Formats: sequence, C-alpha cells, structure tokens
Amino acid sequence: MPRPLTRRCLLAGVPAIGLAAAVPGTAHGAELAYAAFRVVRRLPGEPSQPEITLPAGYDLVPGANYSVASRAEYYTFVRGPHDAAGIEVNLRWPDTTVETVIHQDLRLPIRPDPTDRHGLAFTLPMSQVSVNANQPTIQVWSHPDISPGMNWRIEHNDPDRVAGPWTTVPWPAGEVRSVVHQLVAAHAICRDSGMVDVAAAKGHRFVLMGFETNNTLHADNPPHWHISYNSGPDFSAPTHNPHFWLDPAGRNFYNGMDVTGLGRFRYYVGDPAPLYDFIGDADGGRGNLVLTFTLREDGGIDIDPADGPGYACWRR
Repeated sequence: MPRPLTRRCLLAGVPAIGLAAAVPGTAHGAELAYAAFRVVRRLPGEPSQPEITLPAGYDLVPGANYSVASRAEYYTFVRGPHDAAGIEVNLRWPDTTVETVIHQDLRLPIRPDPTDRHGLAFTLPMSQVSVNANQPTIQVWSHPDISPGMNWRIEHNDPDRVAGPWTTVPWPAGEVRSVVHQLVAAHAICRDSGMVDVAAAKGHRFVLMGFETNNTLHADNPPHWHISYNSGPDFSAPTHNPHFWLDPAGRNFYNGMDVTGLGRFRYYVGDPAPLYDFIGDADGGRGNLVLTFTLREDGGIDIDPADGPGYACWRR
C-alpha cells in the first residue's frame, strides 16, 4: 500500500454525522485524556492485532469501533490521566514488521526491544480531550489547496485499510477513482470561474471533499463527494453541504444537500439545485445565488455560477 506520508489536522467543525457521540467508561477522573495511535505494517497481511501493554491507570477504550484491524494497519484509542509528555506503550506483534506508528500528525519514534525481536516501545502523548479529537490519527488526507476561499482535501482510500461498514461490502473501486477525478475538475471550475475569489472577498469558502473508507468514527458511506459552501470561515457558519452519491461506475445520481437551519434538500437527475450565500434577505433568507448544480443523465454535473458561464464536471 502507499505509505501514508501526507498528514494534516481535522477540519474544525466538519459535520459529525456518524461520529461517536459518547465514549463508554469515563471513570478516570476530571483529568481524563485520550490518545489514538495507528500502527502501519510494512506489508499488508491477514488482519490481526498486536499485544499492547500500558502503564497502570491507563486502558484501551472498549468497543469494536475503537480497536480496529485491517490488512495494512491497526489502530486503537487509549484513555487515562492527562500526560502531555507521554506514556510508554509496549507493543508486541509476532511475525509482523512495523513500518511506523502514527499519532495525530506525528510519526512517533520507535524503540526496538533488545530482548524480543517482536517487541517495540514508543511514547504516546496523552493530551486530547475526547476520542473524536484524535481523528487526525486515522485520517489520511492530502490538502492540495488551502487558501482564501478554498479548502480542498483528497482522502487516500485503500482496500487494505477498510474499516467499519466498508468491511461488509465490495471495495468501491469505481467510486474511489471517480471521486478524485471529479474533485480535480471541480477545483478547476471553482478557480477558473472566479467563484473562489468572490467567496474569499465575502470571508466565505468552498470545501471540496470526498469520502473515507477507514474511519470507524465516521461511517462515511455510501460513496459520495462534496462541493460545499461555508458562508463563513468554517462549518460553524451557515453552510450548503451537497452529498453527491456515486454508483459503481462513478456516476452521480443523487444530491442530498444539507442546508443549515433547513435540513436536507433532495435533488435527482435534471433537478436544479441552487446554492446561496446567506447574505441578506433574498431567496427566503438564503441570500444571493452562488451557483446551481444539475445532475445529468450521463452521471456528470452541470455547474452554473450565478454570473456565468456554465461548466460541466464529467465523471471518469
């Protein structure tokens, strides 16, 4: 599998649909902290998990969503007293070569056990306030364009890293290929049309996102992608958040657009789906028209900025 070289922090305020709302067992006191680590195998193999030894007072968060094995890696969550300097974690994984250990955006230094060729140790910072705050540990994204008016991320999906609901369905190969191509096209359209500059001048932004197949805290399915619009600097601002659902051939067939305060609007092939900026009282309080999406019979999307010209985003 490709090495997960590109790391970044979780976008603040991304809608938490499917995220764990609570974690069982919080009897460690007021200074309870959480940390996740992800152990990447040098070569994929049959899913398994290592033996883990933690200091007294620390344990693994219980539940299948919090200790996850795939062919390429294993990740888990630890809870216990806050310790920013870190605790020593001992790990033993017979007949498995560990490539690296990830925590948040860090590759943790590994100390081999001189007495056991299957053993190693590392120092794990215990400083996060919740399980969910550790999402960067298990998300492998690239951010090709973070600039005024634009936030674009690409999720690095891999069949050897599947987790959660993705382990019960065939690998979505067509959807994974299509979403990256369409994100590239959507970014070019947003830039070429001048819509990014207009959004930036308002203090707004477009957010281009795909879907992830390895995160049990975010059951990000069925396969879909987004050209979202935040009427502000992040998802805490009023937002139009389309979900473009993909079929196995990578064709767009449904747009479930979540609109702050108004719920989900449902659009199908041929239905114009307007997106507004929430500035002023026009259009029932949704403000000025930014653009209109229309799903086409061929599975592509027509993108028509309010000031023209129109564009076509083709699936490949």
